[in-house]
Amino acid sequence: MNEQLVTCTALTKRYSSKTALTGVNLELGRGRIVGLLGPNGSGKTTLIKILCGLLQPTEGAVLVDGSPVGPYTKSIISYLPDRMYFADWMKATDLFDLFADFYADFDRTKALNMCASLGVTPSDRIKSMSKGTKEKVQLVMVMARKAQLYLLDEPIAGVDPAARDFILNTILTNYNEEGTVLLSTHLISDIETVLDEVVFLKDGSVTLHDGVDSIREREGKSVDALFREIFRAHNMEGGAF
Repeated sequence: MNEQLVTCTALTKRYSSKTALTGVNLELGRGRIVGLLGPNGSGKTTLIKILCGLLQPTEGAVLVDGSPVGPYTKSIISYLPDRMYFADWMKATDLFDLFADFYADFDRTKALNMCASLGVTPSDRIKSMSKGTKEKVQLVMVMARKAQLYLLDEPIAGVDPAARDFILNTILTNYNEEGTVLLSTHLISDIETVLDEVVFLKDGSVTLHDGVDSIREREGKSVDALFREIFRAHNMEGGAF
């Protein structure tokens, strides 16, 4: 087991006319809840997709538990994308079967218990579920695994404040505490209390990576206030919020 769970070295991702990530150097340890923070278009989703193997970097290297991204790293990563990808005809119980086949660390009993606590009926078809219930099912599938790295892309976007609290509590009470949660969002005030450390992404570059307590002591303000200060200036300079 490697001391650093994630290591990115000079990581760059370019599309034909746009650079999404520029020379990202980042190390993440174990047993942490890390906020990946930045405005829309800062590179958060691109970084997450590279970590889970959905995108290939243009330059640089990525290691997860000391291994290049591939079959092994995919077996220890649990990924929550920013949009639903399950087929509408399936039931949650069908998804349990699918995940049990794919992932040795999937815990069906835990998934059923989470469904009960979230008010989800596993025998219902996905097409009959509300948008909020579909999101809960997707969260159940991700958090019912005993993964080493949980990659959660905007898990609280588009839901009401009460649902945000419920989702965060579900994440906190179900992740593998020997693993690490990397949670991307621009809604910092809603998640700041659960974070151990934060990574600020600005125009595809890491501008800050530090512990939440260290930031508060050094800056004399919350992470949310610091974020607003930095990115308000960024926005006034013509950047996209």
